[in-house]
Amino acid sequence: MTIEATAAAPQVGPPARLLGADTEPGRHQARDRHRGFARRLRRGLLVAVLVAATAGAVLALRPRPVPVDVARTTRGSLVVAVEESGKTRVKDRYVVSAPATGRLSRLMLEPGDNVKEGDTLAEIAPALSPLLDQRTRAEAQARLGAAVSALGQARSQAARAAAAKDLAEQELARIRKLLDRGAIARQPFEQAQFEARMRTEEHASTLFAEKVAAEDVRMARVTLGRGDGAPGNRHLDVLAPVSGRVFRVFQKSAGVVSAGTPLVEVGDPAALEVVVDLLTTEAVQVKSGAEVGILGWGGDGPLAGRVRLVEPSGFTRPSALGVDEQRVNVVVALTDPPARWAALGDGYRVETRLVLWQAPDVLEAPLGAVFRHGDGWAAFRIDGGKASLVPVEIGHRGDSEVEILSGLSPDVTVAVHPGDRVKQGVRVEAR
Repeated sequence: MTIEATAAAPQVGPPARLLGADTEPGRHQARDRHRGFARRLRRGLLVAVLVAATAGAVLALRPRPVPVDVARTTRGSLVVAVEESGKTRVKDRYVVSAPATGRLSRLMLEPGDNVKEGDTLAEIAPALSPLLDQRTRAEAQARLGAAVSALGQARSQAARAAAAKDLAEQELARIRKLLDRGAIARQPFEQAQFEARMRTEEHASTLFAEKVAAEDVRMARVTLGRGDGAPGNRHLDVLAPVSGRVFRVFQKSAGVVSAGTPLVEVGDPAALEVVVDLLTTEAVQVKSGAEVGILGWGGDGPLAGRVRLVEPSGFTRPSALGVDEQRVNVVVALTDPPARWAALGDGYRVETRLVLWQAPDVLEAPLGAVFRHGDGWAAFRIDGGKASLVPVEIGHRGDSEVEILSGLSPDVTVAVHPGDRVKQGVRVEAR
């Protein structure tokens, strides 16, 4: 009985509410609320994931800006120049040659020696007679004997002509005395006068024949090597034409040289110039008096020069690739004081920079910003992060800048070397 009374006893306060929560309907309601919250949470997370995925897909599929190098157009000076190697040379150089055939004495000069105008550079003595073989010597001896005999004959004839002349003169004197006394007519006198004149002319002719015979004897003796009676120390001095330095010695040792054989090259190293060979297409743009920079010559700092002459005649020279090129020499005069380039000599290699055109104030852009577009030129202007294709007209082109004649204005941002990815309206960003 006690057990039943306890079970049936009513409960009040909180225990009664707990009893209600433990009922089956209460548990179902709590579970439903929990499941609803879980479903809403999962739905929210799914929506968030979908939104994030969609945003990521949109961002992934959106074109990214193309990175490019950019620069700005400016106004400034522009210089158009061409760089080419050249070599130095002396303006006035003289190749001294042998003026006559003979025996050259050994030259004591060396390249680099100083000489003055009129100094003796070399001595040329007469050449020795050639050696004769037995037959030639016998013939020469025979000619000598004949010449000696002819000389004797000529002397005899000269003596006979002298005797005849004396006799005719004596006869003329005798007849003149008779004519003066009037003992004879004038005709015998005139005949005696003619006879004396004829004998005088004959005597003169025999004297000339005697001289010719004497020369024949001398020539025959010279042929045999017996000398001509000339002094043995006779020689010809070769003199320096100008004051300067010896560049080359072509004939150092003593020996027989022919007339016109080069002996020594001399010149004034202070009169130095630079010769640059350019392509004819570049040389036509070079003006006389244009500025030239002499670079890479081995000294401190560049040297200054100006174009003195563009030679009127070109020549053909193969390039490094074996292609024949038409080139022409451009002569440059050094304008710096000689003390600066005193170390330079004849035939030294130098690097030159010739100014073809220059202007102090032009609109210029980087050379890589313009490119061929159709029949003209164009550039990409950067506006608000987008590329705009702009046709431009260019003028002179320098080493790294180009003159803009139309199409762009100063202080405009342009793409440099844009590449194939840059198109009209494409978004770009500076590297």
